[in-house]
Amino acid sequence: MIDLVCRGGWPRIVSDTPVSPQRYLRNYLDDISRTDIAQVDDVMRDPVGVRRLLASLGRNTGTKAAYKTLAEDASGDREVPMHPRTVKGYLQALERLFVIEDLPAWKPHLRSRIALRTTPVRHFVCPSLAVAALRTNRARLRADLEFFGFLFESLVVRDLRIYSQFEGCQLSHYQDEYGLEVDVILERADGEWAAFEVKLGSDEGIMEGIESLRELRDRVDTNRTGDPVKLAVITATGVGVELPDGIAIIPVTTLGP
Repeated sequence: MIDLVCRGGWPRIVSDTPVSPQRYLRNYLDDISRTDIAQVDDVMRDPVGVRRLLASLGRNTGTKAAYKTLAEDASGDREVPMHPRTVKGYLQALERLFVIEDLPAWKPHLRSRIALRTTPVRHFVCPSLAVAALRTNRARLRADLEFFGFLFESLVVRDLRIYSQFEGCQLSHYQDEYGLEVDVILERADGEWAAFEVKLGSDEGIMEGIESLRELRDRVDTNRTGDPVKLAVITATGVGVELPDGIAIIPVTTLGP
């Protein structure tokens, strides 16, 4: 026997036999493609196009893919390619359905005239939806550690959003014209801020994250923005430690409100 119930706005399958979570999520995205996305604003949309866009978003999780990039990727070999304006409309509908939640760019006061990039980073509200959109599996994820790293970053973004909402915080990312990127900026309503780099776990990656945080600290005009309350590299494993200059290394398992 199988029943479908809703709790907290999310449908949940109740069954006498175990159901794969990924199978449930794939069905959920199929329902969104066929029905829900048309109901959000009474605009009819191509279910196949929505499904292709969801898969493209899955491939581009944790990246700054532009509308044009997503449109080209989602079009594939279709005779009529998807237009970037169509992608923008689809993304707005998916955001209203709480399927995706992009990470906007941070605009701090800087010490020098450095141009900031404003493209958002693409994220599903949960990285499990990215996996479902791609219809992939555990073995394939393990075989592609680069993509797995993007999923881990998306997981950390999700957790930080949940834990920081009690303080009314806003999340964003930093990128400037010289290529400096920092994965997550957490900013409170009173202006206090913290910055986090997300690394899956290699020593080399952690050191790169530490250097990026040091560069960010040097570039931000702390006379106007204030000193960061925390700079940290969030990792998948390991032991938490704080370096002499105040930058911390934090395992994801220690995060909390």
